[in-house]
Amino acid sequence: MEASAPGRARRGWRRARAAGSPLSRAAMVLVVSALVLWAPPSVKVYVMLHQKSPHVLCVTQRLRNSELVDPSFQWHGPKGKIISENSTAQITSTGSLVFQNFEESMSGVYTCFLEYKPTVEEVIKNLQLKYVVYAYREPHYYYQFTARYHAAPCNSIYNISFEKKLLQILSKLVLDLSCEVSLLKSECHRVKMQRAGLQNELFFTFSVSSLDTEKGPKPCADHSCESSKRLSKAKNLIERFFNQQVEVLGRRAEPLPEIYYIEGTLQMVWINRCFPGYGMNILKHPRCPECCVICSPGSYNSRDGIHCLQCNSSLVFGAKACL
Repeated sequence: MEASAPGRARRGWRRARAAGSPLSRAAMVLVVSALVLWAPPSVKVYVMLHQKSPHVLCVTQRLRNSELVDPSFQWHGPKGKIISENSTAQITSTGSLVFQNFEESMSGVYTCFLEYKPTVEEVIKNLQLKYVVYAYREPHYYYQFTARYHAAPCNSIYNISFEKKLLQILSKLVLDLSCEVSLLKSECHRVKMQRAGLQNELFFTFSVSSLDTEKGPKPCADHSCESSKRLSKAKNLIERFFNQQVEVLGRRAEPLPEIYYIEGTLQMVWINRCFPGYGMNILKHPRCPECCVICSPGSYNSRDGIHCLQCNSSLVFGAKACL
């Protein structure tokens, strides 16, 4: 009896293979499904705010160079809704998705479903592609200057008058470059000087930034008129202005004016900041390392104006704070 058991087992296996057991049929269905439906990892796409996007393809690189018979494309947006052509989105004849005036609210996960036949004789195949589309902006970069002036007594109205006049002069210097000067801080202090006793000093902190807006017209189309180049020219003009004050003061006969620039006190730093709801992250966005990318859901723009911090309470892109 025991010797016949293997024989019965072999005969049972043959009958099962001939009849097709439920387990084997299920396994075959899984194998076929794996061959028909292939979903690669999601791809990150970056679109500048208020600009037209690049073409977001509904094919892989391999299929892009292959013939597809009777292809059918369908795009689904961040909330799972089917995308139809409108004023902000367009689907080309080859299935590519193109955004026109990209807005913050359009950031999110987009999925394309493709049906096609490799040849007329073959069965229909399906492909699913996922993209995470991020809005991004250029950094709000600017120069920050500090300078010190010998001043009138700190309660004097002459200091206030001089401050306004200085800002007017600096603003006119950079006006033709579509830049603006903004006063960040102005303070008067009494300073103990070595071998010179006490004297009053004005501490100025001001910024020079571009007047460009993403929606507004550009000051010019030439490459030399990019914000960074114009800001660099504005910086040179301001440095020259303060150097000229030193030269004029050196040629002046005594007595010195009551308010004058203190040589060597002009300092300048270049500052990058992102707008609220945006941040930089070279690890998360290596393809756009210097972009201010919209903060992902559950994060917000930190006080440093550069990073997005996790807060786990906001569920929309670009949250300006944790609710």
